[in-house]
Amino acid sequence: MDLNYIKKLVKLVDESGVDEIEIEEEGAKIRVTKSRHNSSPAPAYVPQYIPQPQYQYQPQPAPEPKAAAAAPTEPATPQKAEGKKYHEVRSPIVGTFYSAPAPNADPYVQVGGVVQQGTVLCIIEAMKLMNEIESDMAGRVVQILAENGQPVEYNQPLFLIEPA
Repeated sequence: MDLNYIKKLVKLVDESGVDEIEIEEEGAKIRVTKSRHNSSPAPAYVPQYIPQPQYQYQPQPAPEPKAAAAAPTEPATPQKAEGKKYHEVRSPIVGTFYSAPAPNADPYVQVGGVVQQGTVLCIIEAMKLMNEIESDMAGRVVQILAENGQPVEYNQPLFLIEPA
């Protein structure tokens, strides 16, 4: 049999709904069968339970009334304290904030620590992926605004850095 003829038969079986073809010509017999070994059924969606952290509401005591003569004051933040401007490192994603690479490891940075551009400040876990958050400038860490293991939102300030 001609090799081109066999190739045409293979193509015919592959492109059609036929699983098998057998031809006998001039005393030669050929059988072309679709292989069932390579095809696997489409994976079924299996929902998984992912536990979510439980937050309990804790009521705050009512604020005491202020005297009418007192001028409203703005709470002091490190960014406004001492007239200095600090750089905010913000979260690029939604996830869980981790200050260290492992639960028993030392934190990447501490308040008062000096960082360079590209220094890893923390990890934010999102969908089981650990994303290292790096400093985008050199300076000294003035304040860490997120707590270890707590969820953070997109664009939430994480660190205040005093420029070098």
